[in-house]
Formats: sequence, C-alpha cells, structure tokens
Amino acid sequence: MQKRQTSQFEFVALMAALMSVAALAIDALLPALDIIGIAIGTELLVDNQLLITLIFLGLGIGPLIFGPISDSMGRKPIVYMGFALFILASFICVNAQSLEIMILGRILQGIGLSAPRTISIAMIRDIYSGDYMARIMSFVTVVFLLVPVIAPAMGKFVLDHYNWQGIFYIQVIISLLVALWFWQRQPETLAIENRIPFSHALVMNGFKEVLSHKRTMGFTVISGFVVGSFLVYLSSAQQIFQFQYGLKDEFPYIFAGLAISLGLAIFLNGILVLRYGMAKLITWALLVFFIVSVLYIVLFYNSANPTIEVLLLFFGLQFFAIGFLFGNLRALAMESMGHIAGIAAAVTGFLSTIMAVPISTLIGRYISDTALPLFIGFLICSSLSLLTIRYLKKRGDQ
Repeated sequence: MQKRQTSQFEFVALMAALMSVAALAIDALLPALDIIGIAIGTELLVDNQLLITLIFLGLGIGPLIFGPISDSMGRKPIVYMGFALFILASFICVNAQSLEIMILGRILQGIGLSAPRTISIAMIRDIYSGDYMARIMSFVTVVFLLVPVIAPAMGKFVLDHYNWQGIFYIQVIISLLVALWFWQRQPETLAIENRIPFSHALVMNGFKEVLSHKRTMGFTVISGFVVGSFLVYLSSAQQIFQFQYGLKDEFPYIFAGLAISLGLAIFLNGILVLRYGMAKLITWALLVFFIVSVLYIVLFYNSANPTIEVLLLFFGLQFFAIGFLFGNLRALAMESMGHIAGIAAAVTGFLSTIMAVPISTLIGRYISDTALPLFIGFLICSSLSLLTIRYLKKRGDQ
C-alpha cells in the first residue's frame, strides 16, 4: 500500500535520522575508546583510532554495492538490507576479544550503515536538484548534527552506568526505531519507470560516467580532502582532550560545543546558499579553513599546546568553515548525476572516503603530544582543495 507523502519537515527529519545512525555509531564510542582498547588488548594508544577511521572504510565500500542495486530495485529495500547487516555487525563488536575482530565488526557496521546514508542522499536527489538540493542537504545536516552533540555524552552515561557493550546495544535499538519510522512513513522516491535493470555493465558504465565528468570528480576530490581532515579530528579528539589536556569528564561537552559550531554554519548555509550559490560559499569557506590553519601553525610551531580556550577557538573557526563545505560539495558533485543518482552517490562517496581514510590514518599517527599535526593536516588538505577549485575555475567547470 502506498504511504501518504511526508511533509518536507518530516522528510528532512527522516533523512537526517537515516544518516544519524552512522554518526551515533562513530561518536557514541569516543569516550570508551581507551576502555575498549584495554578489553581487546590493543598495544598502542593510536591503534584505538582505527575503531573510528575504519568504520569509514566500510562507509566508503558499501555504497558501491547498495547504490547501483537501489537504482534497480528502488530505494527502500536497500535501507532494510543495510540495517540488517549493521545489527549483525554490532553483535560481532560486542563479542570481539581482539583488535582484528573489532575492526572486522566496525568495517561491517560501516558497510551496513552506508545503505541508509547513501540512499538518503539519492532520495534527496530524486526529489530536489541544484541550490534547492543544497538547501535541503543543509537542513538535513543540521538535524543530523544533533547526534554528535549528544552522542558522546550518551556514550559516557552508558559507560558509567553499564559497560562499553551497552553502547552497541543502544545503537541497535535506535537503528530498529529509525527503520520502523522509515517503513511506516516514507514512500518510495524512485518510480518504477525510472529504474535501471541491474547488471555489471550498469555499474561499470556508471563508474565511467562519474569519472569522466570533471566537475563531479573535482568536487568529489575536494570532499575527500575535507572529510579526511575532519576524520583526523574525530579519531584523535579523545586522545587530545582526555590525554593531552586531561579533560576526560569534560570531553563530551567539548565535543558537543564544537558540533554546535559546525551546525550553526550548516544552518546559515541553508539560508545563504540561495543568495550566493554553492560554488562561491565553498571558495570562501576553503579560504577561511586555509588561513586559520596557517595562523595556528605560525603561532604554535615547535611549542606546547596552547591553553584549552585558545585551542577551542581555533577548532571552532575551522569547523565553522567546514560547515559550509559538507552539503555543498556533495550537492555540486551530484548536480549532473540525477539520472544515475544511486550509482553516482555510491561512486562519489566511495572515492571521497577512499581518499579520507588514508589521509586521516597517516596524519593521526603523528598526533601524540600536541595538536599541531592536526592543523598541519588541515593546511595541506585546504591547500590542495583550493588548487582544485582553481583548476575547475580555469576550465570553467566551477
């Protein structure tokens, strides 16, 4: 039976909920990384970062499976498949007794969650395009960012009153509730007449089309640099705030405050994008990202960490700039790909993630005594992104 069309408000909230389970699986675990590391026998503190970075590997690989199938079968069945795999992977994590098994579970969690994450983007593209798509993506991301605000605090609460396994059980319960909401309220967005029969050639041709479109590839590469630099922060935040600054109890609130900075920028982007356009906002944001990185390095090169207030100021400025990038970059990469939205969302997501994971893993290995390597990573990624923007402008593809 066809379900009643949801309102735009509910659609935004539901798409955000589909994305949010991935954020919950990442951020709720942050306060427990050191305890989980002890439980599974990790030898180096930096190895705990792998529990964050490698779920992104799954989030990058999964869309190559689920995206093309969604263009053939429709969007909704793929979301259910993804949630089922995520729940299975969560129980692997709960029972893990070694780093290798935990990493396997986290990668499988990422593959499973890539389905609702990718399909939400494809469903938005099914309905909207251009700057209006960027506007909807911005509002979806604002709602989505409520999870990073509360997830670490929730994870710490569960850790204090139960154990680290309880964090995974909470994730499973929430994923089931989101799946039920999606099933009851969201109609299929891909009409039967617009579906493409699945085949190996479908995937290869879609891949080739995305790769041949320089505008799409340019913004996908920039997205890889931005996501990679932000992923360094996600994977190392617990190490910086809890071990370098000794702020274990305050960590969830610090993380939430910085997420609010990011969310404010994304909210403003939803208002400003119709006035200034996505390309202009991306350029401005990358320039701020670059300048703040240079300023931090000049001030604190070869010195100890600044006071926590100064560090939070620099982080807040960086995340405010990043807030103007996430939704706009994905929307511009997808703008010309409406006829193969599922495959395009899969390929662009895969490529940006395959870039982001090694970037974050490499930079994260240097973060031991100070936060300086993080800002050096920000500088490198913003510089390369600006060069890519310049290339696209020169070609007239921006």
